[in-house]
Amino acid sequence: MTTVTVNASTSYDIIIGRDLLKNTGELCAEVLKPCKLCIVTDDTVASLYLETVEASLCASGFDTMRFIFSHGEESKNTHTLVELLEFLAASGLTRSDCLIALGGGVVGDLCGFAAAVYMRGIKFVQIPTTLLAAVDSSVGGKTAVDLRAGKNLMGAFHQPTRVICDYLTLDTLTPEIFADGCAEVIKYGVINDKDFFEIFKKGIKENIEEVIARCVANKRDIVEKDEFDSGKRQLLNLGHTIGHAIELLSDFTITHGSAVSIGMVIVTRAAVNTGLCPKEDLELLLDTLNRASLPVECNFSAEELASAALLDKKRSGGSITLVVPYALGDSRLVKTPVDKLCEFISKGLEGA
Repeated sequence: MTTVTVNASTSYDIIIGRDLLKNTGELCAEVLKPCKLCIVTDDTVASLYLETVEASLCASGFDTMRFIFSHGEESKNTHTLVELLEFLAASGLTRSDCLIALGGGVVGDLCGFAAAVYMRGIKFVQIPTTLLAAVDSSVGGKTAVDLRAGKNLMGAFHQPTRVICDYLTLDTLTPEIFADGCAEVIKYGVINDKDFFEIFKKGIKENIEEVIARCVANKRDIVEKDEFDSGKRQLLNLGHTIGHAIELLSDFTITHGSAVSIGMVIVTRAAVNTGLCPKEDLELLLDTLNRASLPVECNFSAEELASAALLDKKRSGGSITLVVPYALGDSRLVKTPVDKLCEFISKGLEGA
C-alpha cells in the first residue's frame, strides 16, 4: 500500500493499494466523524462494487444512502446534477454529512461538483474505479459538469477529504477503458518526467501501483504550486484543448483518453514541424501510445478542431494557452493568438 499526501487548501491522503474497497469504512472513519453518507455512482459500477462499499461503511457506523445514475459522459450534465442535489436535500443531508464518489471520472466530477455547491460545500471522498480517474480526475479538486457548448464549463475547485484507490477494480475494465487511462499516465511523462518512459516500456499494467503513485505524486507537486489553475497547473492540460475539441466534434463517440492521445500527438507534431521539439521524441511518443493501444490521429480538419477548441475554458479573450512539448519531459505553456490556432493545428496534422 502506498500513501501520497496532498497539501493544498486542505490536506488529504491518497491511499493506493490492492483490495481496499472492503476497508472503505475504516479508511473513511479515519477522517470522518459518524454521519450520513450518500454514495454517488453509476449503474455499471453499482453492480460491481456498491454492496461491498456500502457494507463496509455501515459496519463502521455510517448511515448510508445511494444515488445511482446512468453511466456515460452524457449523464454529466446539469439535469443529473440537479436531480442529485434535490435527492440530497430531500434525504436531509446537512453540512456535517458527506458524499462518496464511487466510479470513474464522470462520477467523480459530478459528485465533487455537487459537494462543492450543496449547502455551499460539504465533504466528499473519491473512490476511483478507472485508471483515468485514479491518476487524474480524482486528485486535485477540479469538479465539473458539461454544458451543451462544451466539456466542464460549469465547475468549481473543491478538494476531496480522502482518495481511496483500489487498483483491483482496474481488472474489470475493458481494454479500451484501461487504454483511456494510459493516455493520462503517458501525459505525465511528456509534461515533466521523461524517465517515466522507461517504466512504460516495462508495462503500465505490470507496474500499476508504482505507476499510479508516480502519476499522483507528479500531479500533487503541480497542484500544491498552483491549486486554482492560474499558471503551472495548466501544464496538466497537455493534449486536452484539442482533445476536448475532438470529443465535442465526435459527439463524444471518441472517448476522453483517446481524444487526449490524439491531442498530444497533434501538439507534439506541431512542435516538431515548427522546430521546437526533436523528431525522435515524437517517434517515442507515437511508439508508446501505439503499445498502449491508443489512437494517434483523427479525421477532423484543422479548421474544425480550431473552431471547437475556441470554446475551451482555457481561452482568455483573444488568446488561448496551449501546452507545447519542447522535448519529452519539457512541456511549456504557450499563449497563442486565436487567429493563429488553426495554423498551429495544421502543422500538427502535417505528415500524419
